[in-house]
Amino acid sequence: MKSTKKILLIAIFAAIVVAGAGIVSAGFFDSVGASDSNNAPDLNGQTVNLAAAASLKNVFDEKLIPMFEQKYNGVKVTPTYASSGDLQTQIENGLKADVFMSAANKQMNALADKGIVDNSTNLQFLENKVVLIVPKDSNANISSFDDLKNVKGNIAIGDPKSVPAGQYAQEVLNNTGIWDSVESKLSLGTDVTAVLNQVAQGSADCGIVYATDAKSNDNVKVVCEAPDSALKTPVIYPVAALKNSTNSDATKAFMDFLQTKEAKDVFVEYGFTIHE
Repeated sequence: MKSTKKILLIAIFAAIVVAGAGIVSAGFFDSVGASDSNNAPDLNGQTVNLAAAASLKNVFDEKLIPMFEQKYNGVKVTPTYASSGDLQTQIENGLKADVFMSAANKQMNALADKGIVDNSTNLQFLENKVVLIVPKDSNANISSFDDLKNVKGNIAIGDPKSVPAGQYAQEVLNNTGIWDSVESKLSLGTDVTAVLNQVAQGSADCGIVYATDAKSNDNVKVVCEAPDSALKTPVIYPVAALKNSTNSDATKAFMDFLQTKEAKDVFVEYGFTIHE
């Protein structure tokens, strides 16, 4: 009888030990899971300050920023749009920016040379085209860049001193041999959006903008695309994180998001080409 009781007590004790081990084990693995979860960055409340070329305003405001903010709940993207040259100057003078997306390499390279850009993140990301546009209802006899020599009114381009679209326009006009013939007719815009608006509103007879800008405005039509022989500098849009970023986790998430297929598809939808 005593032997039976002893065996029963041993069995009960063993069951208690096993159950206790299970509880400890579950607690241990739960704590490991919690630890791993805590290692994931909490982006809630963080802000990504985006400095982007004016020609990117539509794609970011209408699609990409809402998509990113929906994907990462609690994260806010605050954009600043201007010509790439103006943004470069603003960043050099202390503009709070985490990510810079330029419409040309010149401005990105200038910031990189000053140690402002995190070069490990610097991507040759998008491509665009340069096109000649006129107002939608224009009857002007303009079908090529060479026809600009006969234009009586204004020809709108970005200011070549600070606007990449203006620098590309100047290159095209120089390489087609008509810069000297049209220089006095030029109306210089502070960014490519200003050029687009001049043509859309009819204050300029024609203008030189990016294909993506022309696509975004129903009040203009494309006359022609700049020939390859006239534009030897590819229209590349680089993007990079800046070293002074104060929200590194959110900045990395934003840079990663831009490189996803869903984001790239949106850029293509708006007329850009992904640079491979």
